[in-house]
Amino acid sequence: MVQRAGRECLLILDGRALDRECLASALEDHDLGMAVEAMGSIAEWRAKEGMTLAAILFNLGGRKVTDQGIADQIRRISCEFKSVPVVILADTEDLAQILTALECGARGYIPTSVGIDVCVEAINLAAAGGIFVPASSVLSMRHLIDSGSRDAPLTGMFTLRQAEVAQALRRGKANKIIAFELNLRESTVKVHIRNIMKKLKATNRTEVAYKVNDLFAEGTAAER
Repeated sequence: MVQRAGRECLLILDGRALDRECLASALEDHDLGMAVEAMGSIAEWRAKEGMTLAAILFNLGGRKVTDQGIADQIRRISCEFKSVPVVILADTEDLAQILTALECGARGYIPTSVGIDVCVEAINLAAAGGIFVPASSVLSMRHLIDSGSRDAPLTGMFTLRQAEVAQALRRGKANKIIAFELNLRESTVKVHIRNIMKKLKATNRTEVAYKVNDLFAEGTAAER
């Protein structure tokens, strides 16, 4: 990518050359409103002169904010470029990951489930001083607030998404229904179910439902 003199620039950080180059090309083709530079690291950016950054897009891909070293990287970049908004792009839209990214200094979080037009709007929002988070995660937070203490027995053992899936299993819902209601891929629901089964040491869905019911029974007894 060639930087035009005097024009603000979006810096894409991604160690995978093909991914960052494809993303840069897509953003430029969709009228981002700024030049785009795609690099593998901050060190590469430092070696280049004359660039005025409008925003930094840090592409995690399949990695999570909570993976070893990632949160520290976000903190370092956010601290070094205090006047430049750092936006995270990642495959997961788990609420806990989003909140952790924001706590580390990120000014936005874009899940790869959105289209390129939404990605462009999110970057421009961050560059203008706003903060972008996916609507699905905001709705999950609202659901959690609205449910009050209903899911309390689950929150100590599971992530928010796992607790929602566990509740659905407790009600006997099929994977397709769970995926539709929680705005997830069916394959993602299956991964959550496997993790729930491991945590409960259950061998099937029926056993999960029984054990989740037991957790609620214990929680109700504890409140008395």
